[in-house]
Amino acid sequence: MLLRIFTEPQQGASYDDQLALARKTEACGFDAYFRSDHYLVMGDRDGLPGPTDAWITLAGLARETSRIRLGTLVSSATFRNPGVLAISVAQVDQMSGGRVELGLGAGWYEAEHQAYGLDFPDTPSRFDVLEEQLELITGLWDTPVGEMYQFAGKRYSITDSPALPKPAQQDPHPPIIVGGAGKKRTPALAAKYAAEFNAGFKSPDESAVLFDRVGTACTAAGRDPKTLALSIAHGTVVGRNDAEFRRRAEAIGRDPEELLANSIAGTPAQVVDLLGRYAEAGADRAYLQILDFHDLDHLDLIAAEVLPQLS
Repeated sequence: MLLRIFTEPQQGASYDDQLALARKTEACGFDAYFRSDHYLVMGDRDGLPGPTDAWITLAGLARETSRIRLGTLVSSATFRNPGVLAISVAQVDQMSGGRVELGLGAGWYEAEHQAYGLDFPDTPSRFDVLEEQLELITGLWDTPVGEMYQFAGKRYSITDSPALPKPAQQDPHPPIIVGGAGKKRTPALAAKYAAEFNAGFKSPDESAVLFDRVGTACTAAGRDPKTLALSIAHGTVVGRNDAEFRRRAEAIGRDPEELLANSIAGTPAQVVDLLGRYAEAGADRAYLQILDFHDLDHLDLIAAEVLPQLS
């Protein structure tokens, strides 16, 4: 199982905080550093110093790292024009030497849209936006150099686009990640466009149901389900012993018992056991949500006592 570090910078992290954690991610041997794409803090935190744009941040990290994969889990289709997003992601992919992945979703956090003047249509409309963006972005990337790209949808229209720049990753383009618990549209979109399906913040049994559902969608679409990577994402707190675990839980304002019941949490042995259950459910990669940017020893512990048992 691949282990990837996943962060939530809107909760209060500067670019330098993210850079330090990304460098530690690379030094510890994890596969990737991913970040959320949000503009507003959640809960009762102050969020200082304020949000950082996901793709500007990843562009910086692309030049400051050399091996780890980089991406979003996930960007909201309501945030950016898809033509502009295709350019941004392609450029960051070039800057990283072909290490970028694009997680793209329909968006859900209405308050951040209100806080920054972004439209927030109803759920069916947001999925319409997502579907057209997936087709449009991949269409721009896949158009051969020298040819023009056209697109006419209900939400977007493109005429005579040179479809440039191209990402460094070609044939295939940068991996697309689609996730969620939707019963119909989400699995269908993953089967058609995604290289990876993510079941975020679910139990092993719940994840297995979602994996089965997207596998069925792949089969219906004529795609081999084995060609779709399956992943999970969860809050992660690990301690060498119970006291260290509880200290780390308290540092991020979480109840230790709640974490043990609902997250990837506990001692290294407990965490390895739980990740093994996710692997049995079908997951081949796990995004470990790390909320404390300043506890770099946390990553050292996971790298030393969890990562070797799952590689």
